[in-house]
Order: sequence, then C-alpha cells, then structure tokens
Amino acid sequence: QNNMLDFVFAVDDSVTWHMMNLLKNRSHYSFLKVFGPKQISNVQSYGAGIYYNTLVPCNGRMIKYGVISTDTLIDDLLHWKTLYVAGRLQKPVKILTQNENSKLQAALVSNLKSAVTAAFLMLPESFSEEDLYMQIAGLSYSGDFRMVIGEDRSKVQNIVKPNVPHFQKLYSNILQDCPQVVYKHHLGRLEASIDKSPEGQFTQLMALPRTLQQKITSLVDPPGKNRDVEEILLQVAHDPDCGFVVHQGISGIVRSSSIAQSAKTILTAG
Repeated sequence: QNNMLDFVFAVDDSVTWHMMNLLKNRSHYSFLKVFGPKQISNVQSYGAGIYYNTLVPCNGRMIKYGVISTDTLIDDLLHWKTLYVAGRLQKPVKILTQNENSKLQAALVSNLKSAVTAAFLMLPESFSEEDLYMQIAGLSYSGDFRMVIGEDRSKVQNIVKPNVPHFQKLYSNILQDCPQVVYKHHLGRLEASIDKSPEGQFTQLMALPRTLQQKITSLVDPPGKNRDVEEILLQVAHDPDCGFVVHQGISGIVRSSSIAQSAKTILTAG
C-alpha cells in the first residue's frame, strides 16, 4: 500500500491524449498545463520520450503515470535508443490492456531476447538462473547516476529475489529456444553453457540492438578510423574483456537518458 504504483500508457497520438487528459485531470499536471497539449507533447519527446505526472492520489494511494508514443516505445524496444522504458519492460510488469498491434507485440519479444543476449555476453561461461535474472534486471541501472547518488544500490536484488517465478514466466519461452541453455523449468533450474569462443561472442554481438552496437563501436574504434561495425564487433569478440565493453556500452545509453529524464522531471513534477 505504501509503494507508489507506476503506470505507463503507450498512446498513438500524444497531443490528442494530453488534450483529453487535461480536460479530465488538469490537476495532475505541473505548471506546464498552461502551455497546452502541444507543448506538453514537445516536452515529452525530450530525453527518454516519456512524460510523467507524479504524486497523483488515486483510490487512497499515490500513483505516477508516464505517457509515451507507441512509435517511440517500439523504437526503444527494438534499438535500445534510451533503454528507459525498454529496461522496465525487461522486468516483470502487469500489462493491463493491449490492442492488437503486431509491431508492438514483436518489439516486446525482441527486447526480451536482446536482454538475454546482452546478459549472456556479460556473464561467465556457467551461471545460475538467479544470476541471469540479476544481470538482466541490472541492465537498465548500468550507468544510471541516480543509483550512485541516492537510489538504493541493492535495488536489483530487491527486484529479483521475491520475483524469480515472474522472471521465469517472462523468459521461459525465450530460454527454451536458446541452444546454449538447458532449461529445467519443472525443477526451477537453468543449466547454461555459453559459447565464449570469439565466434560465439561475435554471433551474440551481431544480435545486439543497433544503438548498443553503435555505442560499443564508438568506445573501441579511435576517431577517424571509420571501420565498419562488423569489423569492430569481430575485434571485440576476440577481446577477453568483451563483457565489460558491452557493459560500458549499455552504461553509456542509460547515463544519457537518465540524466535527461531527471532534468525533465523538474518541469513535469513542478
């Protein structure tokens, strides 16, 4: 009861949605309401592309809700442009209602597959099921400055430990399709042997979302060399610190979006 409920609404037309919501729930908005729905939508498009109304009383408890355009959400799920909402959707959430958007459905699955691939690259050759979920749950906190300057560092553990069955439900289909994994769901146990050869790691690196591949190449390739992505990822695949390079790439994405989104909160929560 004391925890704030966090909702996210993916909407096809943000301006119209805010226009309707301002008529119904004007008090939910900060001073930005005086500028109208178009300006609110412009503010929404900055940072991680989501607009939050916070500290909203609802049925005797506090909630906050974010509004993101469906196209922006799909882009983040597929390419990890900000990993802000995509990162949240790598953890168990309750989808309250969903229309028949096949692109969105496919993007949700793609995001989970990408999370597993990135986790495999950062984990050792063998690991427990809980290790995997800890790695996945931590992806969207890598590089988040709030985890350093205030928010609870044991947050990832607090998310995973009580929710292992929910993580199993979310990832079981993907893990059962992984050739590297023997998934004994009835025993609640996962046995994995990840291919850490350069060839195996290269295959996984090539399957990562586009923005992460770009971040990795910018970390590894000196300015001015302009080698193609495939060549650079092949070099990373041979690097004993391949997993660390992937982690650094993810941190770069999360750091940028978390700073921009927090700066935006000053306006939206005012």
